[in-house]
Amino acid sequence: MKVNFKTYNLPFKHPFTISKGTKTHQPTLIVELEFMGIKGYGEAPAISYYNIPVEKMVEDLERKKMFVEKFAFSDPERYWHYLHHLFPANSFLVCALDMAGWDLYGKLKRKPLHELWNLDITKSPVTDFTIGIDTIENMVSKMKEKPWPIYKIKVGVENDIEMVAALRKNTDAVFRVDANAGWTLEQALQKIPLLKDLGVEMVEQPLAKDNWEDMKILYEQSALPLYADEACVFEMDVEKCYQHFHGINIKLTKCSGITPARRMITKARKLNMEVMVGCMNESSVGTAAIAQLAPLLDKVDMDGPLLLSEDIAEGVGFDFGKIIYNDKAGLGITLKEF
Repeated sequence: MKVNFKTYNLPFKHPFTISKGTKTHQPTLIVELEFMGIKGYGEAPAISYYNIPVEKMVEDLERKKMFVEKFAFSDPERYWHYLHHLFPANSFLVCALDMAGWDLYGKLKRKPLHELWNLDITKSPVTDFTIGIDTIENMVSKMKEKPWPIYKIKVGVENDIEMVAALRKNTDAVFRVDANAGWTLEQALQKIPLLKDLGVEMVEQPLAKDNWEDMKILYEQSALPLYADEACVFEMDVEKCYQHFHGINIKLTKCSGITPARRMITKARKLNMEVMVGCMNESSVGTAAIAQLAPLLDKVDMDGPLLLSEDIAEGVGFDFGKIIYNDKAGLGITLKEF
């Protein structure tokens, strides 16, 4: 096994704002695993409020590169367990390597991952398209720029009902909102019925990630389904979310890859919870990994490449939100440069 990596700083088409802040570029790490002349690729974008910058991923990988390469690769699940113990404090790096392991495995088997897992891609949900927080005029302009069947609207600011109402005047599309933990219980109880009247179908992470007491109250009183994001990072968090949220939004980068994400999906289903996999503004590398899991999901948010003005790979496409797969093995991607 050989490992290589490259870092990128991918620009957004528009400044991307959520309740936690604004960014104009998405730093990301791409790793390459080579085994028997075949190369697999994985990705981990850096998110500032999780305190794992690209530089930290690179530092940890360089420090233990020989151990990453030492593993006798046979299947990606065994490799994930090895990496999980090798980098216990860097789930982002583990995700990139796990993803590359699965891509490599699919290429060795000469099949797309969804075929290896016996999944029916005709059951894949339509992806939403995210509208970041901005002036109302700019938000409406961004929406008109990208006609789409489902929009995820970032909220969690004082005038968020006004923002959603203005957007609603310009489309009949399905709306989802994501507060990124930006509300108090009182605000959520006040705003959710108004959002329901505006045709919103679900609310993502309304309260602070550790506010379990208030989430229980909101869960019992909410007029809309509630999905956990920041409150559901790792496998152990799925059961914590039970009877506090109606569903979970899994992020591959946060949970440490495809391998644990599949287990989280299984666990959530056993608890009769809905499941979504979301993106963290990945390029088409990480987005292709989400696509392989899509037939298992109720909802999917994989619009990263659509929000970026530059991409580093090709693979997954979209037709008005519908995922377009190809027949290439593994993740089904081709890197433009590495």
